[in-house]
Amino acid sequence: MQTKQTVNEGLKRAYLITITAAELSAKIEAEIKKVAPQVRMPGFRPGKVPANLVKKMHGEALHGQVVSDTIRESVDALLRNEGLRPAMQPEVGLNEDYAEGKDAEVTVSLEVLPAIEAPSTDGLKLERLMVPVTDAQIDEALGNIASQNKSYKDAAKTKKAAEGDQLIIDFVGKLDGVEFEGGKAEDAALVLGSNTFIPGFEDQLVGVKTGQEKTITVTFPAEYQADHLAGKEATFDITVKAVKVESETTLDEDFAKSLGLDSLDKLREIMKAQLEQQTAGLTRTQMKRALLDQLAAGHSFEVPGTMVEAEFGQIWAQLQQEAARDENPAEALKQIEDEKDEYRSIAERRVRLGLLLSEIGQANGVEVTQQEMGMLIQQAAMQYRTEDRERFIQYIQSEPMAAAQLRAPLYEDKVVDFLFDKAEVTEREVTVEELQAAIEAEETEAAPAPKKAPAAKKKAPAKKETAAEEAPAAEEKPAKKAAAKKAPAKKAEAAPAEEKPAAKKAPAKKAAAKK
Repeated sequence: MQTKQTVNEGLKRAYLITITAAELSAKIEAEIKKVAPQVRMPGFRPGKVPANLVKKMHGEALHGQVVSDTIRESVDALLRNEGLRPAMQPEVGLNEDYAEGKDAEVTVSLEVLPAIEAPSTDGLKLERLMVPVTDAQIDEALGNIASQNKSYKDAAKTKKAAEGDQLIIDFVGKLDGVEFEGGKAEDAALVLGSNTFIPGFEDQLVGVKTGQEKTITVTFPAEYQADHLAGKEATFDITVKAVKVESETTLDEDFAKSLGLDSLDKLREIMKAQLEQQTAGLTRTQMKRALLDQLAAGHSFEVPGTMVEAEFGQIWAQLQQEAARDENPAEALKQIEDEKDEYRSIAERRVRLGLLLSEIGQANGVEVTQQEMGMLIQQAAMQYRTEDRERFIQYIQSEPMAAAQLRAPLYEDKVVDFLFDKAEVTEREVTVEELQAAIEAEETEAAPAPKKAPAAKKKAPAKKETAAEEAPAAEEKPAKKAAAKKAPAKKAEAAPAEEKPAAKKAPAKKAAAKK
């Protein structure tokens, strides 16, 4: 095998690897001898099939596999011997006129990570904006909990049920007079006007009294989840066991105990901790942006164009999606198009900061442990269908680039925490509004807004401050050439690392009458 460098410009590198026909032929012959003992052919004892017949039967497939394996081994050797750290997966090509018996000429093109001198971590100064939690905020939050945990008391037996009242009912559903599976329940609680049951069900129960029996007729929605009920007309025999009216919820010891807590003080303590946690996330965002601004101001170096394009592609796709949802999509798309160069600059900033943080982490021994990586893989696997989770785990374990992308956000956070510990930090109490204003101000300084920007612009650049999701950490070893396997299809797209995940859907109700 011979290797010749053909391009060395900035961060761009290109090589020509020549694998001789003799080398490939020797490997094919060795592979034939290796598989021959497992080949079965009529007229020959197991393991005694002549090598020439094995080659005739399986030579083409073996040749393709040997060429593929040899190219991958050659690229790995090139990266290792030249000490190359690829920014993205190298582009590898085989000469179009290659055929068995000829030399294989392999082209390898890539961009390498820049050599960055790890900056000093001394002299960093940060301000932590703290939002104290007041008793009034705790009271308001507890009031919201109380409104979501309404209680009801029995009404007079002569009371006619009205919207907002709760019914305790037994019901039996029937199709053409025959009871159907899942259409029966006892002591079911139903608040009239809650739209918990299928359309028409609750409306026909307005005015009923305790002890009353009633048969109603409803039609299941055409898109109903149970195919055998979708669009069908059904009857329900209903017994009203109780009519209840809403009772005032008092924030006292009994209310706290109804939530499974020992006392009202304990409930207030938990609520205070939750409110503090909510603002702590904003405080961290503000500090991180201030930190990254200091780092960005002091460092300027060439970044791989492929990484910038990958990051820009994500920003641009999100901007286009948000512009498409705008009240005036055409105008919104035109506005982001006018600022396209600015968004590319934002992408370049993110990539540069990601590489800088990676270098700082490597220089200071920051690492993601095997245990932490295992937890990351398990969490990511939960985004896939049950039957695909094991395949996803195997994919991550076998693909270094994929593993690096999964590891990068956590690695970045650990480097940021390391820098927080090294910095001189002062604290100042502010309101939530002041904290949010500080975050927006830092965002604007990092990415100045145009004179007339669409709503989408403000959100997209704030998705993340660095390109950690795309950039392999600097301490990563060169990645192997990607094999022809793909990660299993996700059940739902994962939310970006710094965005809130979508709310989980409530499990489907058991009774078929319910939505």
